[in-house]
Amino acid sequence: MEEGIIKKGEVIGFETDTVWGLGCLPDDNEAVGKIYEIKNRDRSKPLILMSHDKNYLKKYVVGISDYAELLMDKFFPGALTLIFKCSNLCPPSICAGFDTVGIRVPNNENFYSITKNIKGGVLATTSLNISNEPPCKDYDEAVEKFGDKVKIIKPKFPSKIQNLASTVVLCSEDEIKVLRQGSVKIE
Repeated sequence: MEEGIIKKGEVIGFETDTVWGLGCLPDDNEAVGKIYEIKNRDRSKPLILMSHDKNYLKKYVVGISDYAELLMDKFFPGALTLIFKCSNLCPPSICAGFDTVGIRVPNNENFYSITKNIKGGVLATTSLNISNEPPCKDYDEAVEKFGDKVKIIKPKFPSKIQNLASTVVLCSEDEIKVLRQGSVKIE
């Protein structure tokens, strides 16, 4: 796959290990705005950053505790989203006014093939659906519902999607708090 998989102003639909996603380059304010419009998403709800490698994501956050690092080592790649304080490199347009951002490394070869071939290796993302509706279940549904609005990336490798959202954990320097329980169990 060539580096031109996603261009400035473009939004793509793609497969992850949990649900189908919608994403753009994180520093592309025009494309971030398109995501909110396409989903009819409330601007008070942030996007998250995803990559095939946690090291690409770490520059966008600060205050990674030893325990949070252990969670990354154990569950990345996987269905876990960790929320940290933003670094000064995190684009404000994806944070919806918060000083935090979620990061995740999906366990999906198709997603990996996308992010390893884009500059920076990171996408600003959310689920591929209209807000308050279920995410798309497969490529055909993604094309049917969103093919006229975004570039849908056809999966190249066989995979299985859980159709269950990721577990979301708020990580402060002194506390870990589960905000949404998904398939990864954090106790």
